[in-house]
Amino acid sequence: MREYLKFYINGQWVDPVDSSRTLDVINPATEASAGRIAMGTAADVDRAVKAARAAFPSFSSTSVAERVALLEAIIEEYKKRIPDVATAIMEEMGAPATLAQRAQAAMGIAHLQAALTVLKDYSFQEQRGGTLVVKEPIGVCGLITPWNWPVNQIACKVAPALATGCTMVLKPSEIAPFSAVVWTEIMHAAGVPAGVFNLVNGDGPTVGAAISSHPEVDMVSFTGSTRAGIEVARNAAPTVKRVHQELGGKSPNIILPDADLQKAVTAGVRGVMNNSGQSCNAPTRMLVPNSRMDEALAIAKAAAQATTVGDPATSGATIGPVVSEAQWKKIQSLIEKGVEEGAELVVGGPGKPDGLERGYYVKPTVFGRVTNTMTIAREEIFGPVLSILGYDSVEDAIRIANDTPYGLAAYVSGTDAEQVRHVAARLRAGQVNLNSSAPDMMAPFGGYKQSGNGREWGDHAFAEFLEVKAVLGYAPTPKAA
Repeated sequence: MREYLKFYINGQWVDPVDSSRTLDVINPATEASAGRIAMGTAADVDRAVKAARAAFPSFSSTSVAERVALLEAIIEEYKKRIPDVATAIMEEMGAPATLAQRAQAAMGIAHLQAALTVLKDYSFQEQRGGTLVVKEPIGVCGLITPWNWPVNQIACKVAPALATGCTMVLKPSEIAPFSAVVWTEIMHAAGVPAGVFNLVNGDGPTVGAAISSHPEVDMVSFTGSTRAGIEVARNAAPTVKRVHQELGGKSPNIILPDADLQKAVTAGVRGVMNNSGQSCNAPTRMLVPNSRMDEALAIAKAAAQATTVGDPATSGATIGPVVSEAQWKKIQSLIEKGVEEGAELVVGGPGKPDGLERGYYVKPTVFGRVTNTMTIAREEIFGPVLSILGYDSVEDAIRIANDTPYGLAAYVSGTDAEQVRHVAARLRAGQVNLNSSAPDMMAPFGGYKQSGNGREWGDHAFAEFLEVKAVLGYAPTPKAA
């Protein structure tokens, strides 16, 4: 049973201003409390922001070499704690042990290493004629992160913020806060200077709103739902701070007529089911030729049936539970809506899998012959639920793919490389994956439309944490002879 009743402010673990505010963190596999955290207030946020503000002049003046050494120290400490990070993630959000260690925890070190690689060669200034263009740290950053990939989202914000010389206040999700505490212990052990990194636990309406509205926070980086992202932007508007948002998605997966259907459909199903469907870039709308719909549904059914569901700690299952009772109920209501609106239920459906009465488990579910006007094709379900839509022509597929308020990711499969690239060029999404290619830690990640603004990962992440200054007359023009 974990008890994290302090916040990390100015290099120390301190008591909250109001110690009566606590929250039980529920293990979604057991529906029982796995621990308790303190819940912060605006006063706690103010203390953390002031610590970050006081630390900024010194830390923003550090050399690239000093920040390289700091990132290297964090990486070494992180390596020691990977098992602890993975265990925390398994307990707080139900990731199976293998996924928690090899993907969830592994992404933390991957982002740290990517930031280190970029920092070593990054140019913070450039002379253009007589003008010097300088990139400087933006200041105090408020980082608000979600529960679905908890350490991944912490790392892809904290690493570039540190690399660019910013100071920060982190509010992780109160649903999955354990891994953030382990992350903070790693930062402390690595010698991150006091005030540079601060942690305040709490909910969005209280701590999140206090961070996004605080006049001494210079930018907010938020990952979460589009609804919550709108509130962050609204709260930030009066102080005209920069707002970076990585929000929801309803990503299309176009399987072209010449694709290897067995391979592409199977990969698409696995991409949705991974992490219990709780990934904002999951390929949840699969588009297949109407002429091959029956074949595609049979393949998808087999792939979904091969997705085992079980206790993340002991079963060796492919997926565990979804994160909470509220999330489970939302997913169930959307599955029922799919049935009600006439989509073909291929496999899965409402209710819990057999033998899993305790825990927030969802049946791997596939709907076929979905139309793009149905609720399950429009709304982000955030569970192991795939919608398969048909198309008559490639132009039709592109139109359907782009007919969404979201634009985070898209997927294309086919054997004709030129056609695959042509389709990718037409898709309105921030990241397009061709033929199930492997992740690229240096590729920018972020969305079009209501999927957000700005980019994370690699060198593009640095820009979010930098201001640009032009120094005119830096090199005076030589006088004419």
